[in-house]
Amino acid sequence: MQVSRATPTTRWRLNGAGIWSLGAIVIATIVILPILSVIYLAFFPTDNIWPHLLSTTLPRYFGTTVALMGSVGFGAILIGAGAAWLITRYRFFGSRWLEWLLLLPLAIPAYVGAYALVDLLEYAGPVQTALRDVMGWKTSRDYWFPEIRSFGAAVFVLTFALYPYVYLLTRAAFREQSGASDEVAQSLGVSPLGRFFKIGLPLARPAIAAGAAIVMMETVNDYGTVSYFAVQTLTTGIFNVWLQTNNAGGAAQLASVVLGVVVLLVVLEKFGRTRMRYFNLSRHHRPIAPQTLTGRASFLAFAACGVPVLIGFILPASVLGNHALHHIPEWSNPELLKALKNTLLAGGSAAVVTVAAGLFMVYGVRLSGRGLPRILSPITTIGYAAPGAVLGVGILIPLATIDNAIADFVEAAFGVDPGLILTGTAFALVLSYFVRFFAIAQGAADAAMGRVSPNLANAARSLGRNHTQVLRDVYVPLIKGSVGSATLLVFVDCVKELPATLLLRPFNFNTLATRVHEQASLENLSQAAPASMYIIAVGIASVLLLARTAK
Repeated sequence: MQVSRATPTTRWRLNGAGIWSLGAIVIATIVILPILSVIYLAFFPTDNIWPHLLSTTLPRYFGTTVALMGSVGFGAILIGAGAAWLITRYRFFGSRWLEWLLLLPLAIPAYVGAYALVDLLEYAGPVQTALRDVMGWKTSRDYWFPEIRSFGAAVFVLTFALYPYVYLLTRAAFREQSGASDEVAQSLGVSPLGRFFKIGLPLARPAIAAGAAIVMMETVNDYGTVSYFAVQTLTTGIFNVWLQTNNAGGAAQLASVVLGVVVLLVVLEKFGRTRMRYFNLSRHHRPIAPQTLTGRASFLAFAACGVPVLIGFILPASVLGNHALHHIPEWSNPELLKALKNTLLAGGSAAVVTVAAGLFMVYGVRLSGRGLPRILSPITTIGYAAPGAVLGVGILIPLATIDNAIADFVEAAFGVDPGLILTGTAFALVLSYFVRFFAIAQGAADAAMGRVSPNLANAARSLGRNHTQVLRDVYVPLIKGSVGSATLLVFVDCVKELPATLLLRPFNFNTLATRVHEQASLENLSQAAPASMYIIAVGIASVLLLARTAK
């Protein structure tokens, strides 16, 4: 009988690259499991309420969600694509500053903008108070004013908070377009507006579609804004069914509907980009030279780009900053400082773990010649598309089952009750951040490693370095800038995340986001303002980083 022996190559793959490949599979499984958990719980609930949902609330939740997504997506396209066209095609007063200022609304979470808008425009707010004083009106029956807490207000806030996603991608697409096609159209007598609709817009459609898809996914994920404005969406439905009726299966069923909407958006966006391919056939690409605007045209362009910055950033930051400055003692409130500490610990831990896992997985996939890690790698990006409320359902219910099983076993075996180890601590919260924002870390690591020549790694291997040493001594020093940027971006997203935090935080565990939400829900904006300013400061840091890397 012939006995086969493992060759040195086989042993190397099992002991070296094989370990990295296995680690990549484990990380991908952790990211994907919450999504699979939601699907399983939806199809096999302990209490099936599909018939009740279909006959009562689901049509209303679904219709409102689709209408909100469509309205916000359309508004973001109008503002984002229009501003990107003006910034890339023309030079006018303040255009160089506005190019980066247009990104600032990303620093303010939509729910923070909602609280500021209501405080500014409500009946007792400064706007209506000034109108009554100037016009001599006594009560609200003497004049008409738009309803602040309404569907329209939610669309307004979300549009001005999320349009930078469309602006950022579309600006890059407009910059990459060739000046030759624009000059040919101009020589044929096509007006600037005609060139925008006939050349610029069609060529930028893939970027616009990608930006709009992100905007609509963020709209589905939003909870703070829609709940504050009393708009019933699928996300608020998950909270209502789970927390008010204590029906986890029904929450999972609603979460599966949300997940289906998000997957449909992703598929449509990918399909649209596949069907729309445009190539630059010129060997010498020459960008379009911006035209200089003067007089009235310059003023109108400045106003068109300045209004989104004013509404999306300056007004909410001013309102909250005014509250914060007039309530200085709130900055040292013990509850606020505790929330700040919790945010730094949970967000910082999640950011470090997420980026480290993303780096590990990308490196493991690159080392592996097997198909499974390469198949799982793109699937892990669905975590970023999944709303926080969906991940909350997919994480908390299985972890609670495991937690109770561990506690029962330890108590039966040792007579000691360990409590809830997984769900009673910040573990579940950090895990949700990890799953939700893993795609950011993975994408940054993949792009950074792709810029490093494989010859450097091969040279290190030929000198006797193992795979761990190659990663530590070759890759990490060369990509530490990208790794640091990814860590900051993940941390900022963790700070702003609200739905998953509300569902998964331990008892009496507040973060800056949950403190802002709780205080604003109690109409106590003075106590919510300092926490909001902390979040805005962290958001500005991320925008500055984004602006620097986008140059």
